[in-house]
Order: sequence, then C-alpha cells, then structure tokens
Amino acid sequence: MTSSNSRIAQVRQGAGVAVLVPCYNEAVTIAKVIDDFRAVLPLADIYVYDNNSSDGTADIAREHGAIVRRETRQGKGNVVRSMFREIEADYYLMVDGDDTYPAEFAPALLEPLAAGEADMTVGDRLSNGSYGEENDRAFHGFGNNLVRWLIKFIYGYGFNDVMTGYRAFSKVFVKTMPVLSEGFQIETEISIHAVAHRWRIVDVPIDYRDRPEGSVSKLSTFGDGARVLKAIASLCKDGKPLLFFGAMAAVLFVLGLIAGVPVILEYIETQYVYKVPSAVLAVGLFICGALALTAGGILHSVEKVGRRQWELEVTRAYRDR
Repeated sequence: MTSSNSRIAQVRQGAGVAVLVPCYNEAVTIAKVIDDFRAVLPLADIYVYDNNSSDGTADIAREHGAIVRRETRQGKGNVVRSMFREIEADYYLMVDGDDTYPAEFAPALLEPLAAGEADMTVGDRLSNGSYGEENDRAFHGFGNNLVRWLIKFIYGYGFNDVMTGYRAFSKVFVKTMPVLSEGFQIETEISIHAVAHRWRIVDVPIDYRDRPEGSVSKLSTFGDGARVLKAIASLCKDGKPLLFFGAMAAVLFVLGLIAGVPVILEYIETQYVYKVPSAVLAVGLFICGALALTAGGILHSVEKVGRRQWELEVTRAYRDR
C-alpha cells in the first residue's frame, strides 16, 4: 500500500507523464499554459505539436522549455494521431493550448489512472456550471448536450462532458486507440471508442475559463458540429452495425407500410390494384429494408470478429507495456 501511494504521489508530480498540447496559432496563451503545467507537474515532459501556426507559437513554446514537434496535416485529429503514435509515456494528459483549462486539476485527472481505477479520465466542465458561466458562444452548450444524449442513447453511457479537451489516458488506451478523425470531432471519437470498448472512465469535475482577450477560437459551431454528428453516425455504423442498419430497415418498413396499406385496402375492397406505382414503391421499400437488415446482421458478425482481434491486441499491449 505504501509503495502504491508513493507511486500515485509521483504521478501527481508528473512522473512518467507526457503532457500533450495540440496547437494552432496560440501565441497569446501557449507560454502561460507551458509554465502553469510545468509548475504543477514538474516531472512531466510537455509536448507541443504545432499545426502550421503562423504566429510564432512553436518558437514561444520552445523558449519556455516544451518539446516542440510539427504536424503539417491540418486538423486536431491529425495532430492527436501523431501524438499517440510517436510519444512514449506511462500516462498521457491532453490539454488545449488556449489556457481555458487550469493546470491545477491535472493531478486529479492523473490520480485515477495511477491508482488503476481508470483507463481514461475526463475533465468535466459542466457539473459545476463554470462552462456555462464562462462560455458565451451560442449553441456550444446545446451541441454538447446533443452529443451526450446521442452517445447515451446508442451506447448506454452518459458522459457529464463529452466535448472537453482536457483528458488523461493510460498507455494501453493510447496505443490501442485507432484515430480516424481529422478535425475537432476527435473528442467525440475518443469518447465513443472508450464506451464502445468498455474502458474504465472517470469524470473529474474541473473549472473552465474562457479564452483571454486576443485569443480566437478555431472551432466552427455549425461546420464542426456537423462533422461531429457525421462522425457519430459513421462510428455507430462501424461499431454497432446491427443497430444502425436495423434502424434504417425499420424506417424503410414503416415507409413501405405507408405506401402499401392503401393498396392493400383497395385490393380488399375491389379485388384489383389501381395504384400500381404505390404497390411497386411499397414492395421496393420492403426489399430495401430486408437488405438493410441482412447487411446489419452480416456486418455485426464481422464486427464481433474485429472486436475479438482488438481484445487480443489489448492483451498484448498490457503484456508489453
């Protein structure tokens, strides 16, 4: 127990921790972010991945002691993919470079990982109301709630805050996480990956502060929001194909009934089908529904095989860590 407590205490100081800071034009804030996390996690390595900044972000980060690398493919998802592939550490703490997430909550995010109680911790900005007080961008709260509801409906797990950029991960989680996203939908992808593969998740309440004056958000409320919803649909199709195609089949069957019931009633009354186009449409919709249901069943079997292979890969990752 003493050894375990000692290890947790060291991790809370940053031992074996890589702080991951994806950055695009954050010259106004990056120096403070690095200095704050260096003060709270003096034993950690701080990595700043510059995503084609034009304002000197990389130079400032280097001057403040960060390990600076460059990712030329634009988009936060591309940056996170490179971070997860290239950096070796026992624990990973990911935070935005805009100084909206206070560094003093880092030890609380790392502790459940070090204690073996979690594979991913999530910095929850919503429970204490700080996000609602600080963030004045329209529809951001609505979008977060919508994504939370969709994940809860599809996967059965309710995140307190699904869009937060402040998270910590175990090494095995990072090294077995296939990053497919290119942009800001990366947080949604990570969240869905965690619940779909039954990783242990702990929500950690944190404070949130809005960007300082002169710092500009790169998030497009509607453009990136649409990409997030598209990512959810794509991940549902790949991860839960029976649900996805089953829902599609149900819609097609309902439309087929709407088109076909009048035809059936007409035939019962007159012994003749006058609405031939409606009959053809109804039959076509039912055939498409049956095909969708069949595709869902086949892909469900394929997905189970892929899940077994992934579980074996995770087992090897635990053995090799």
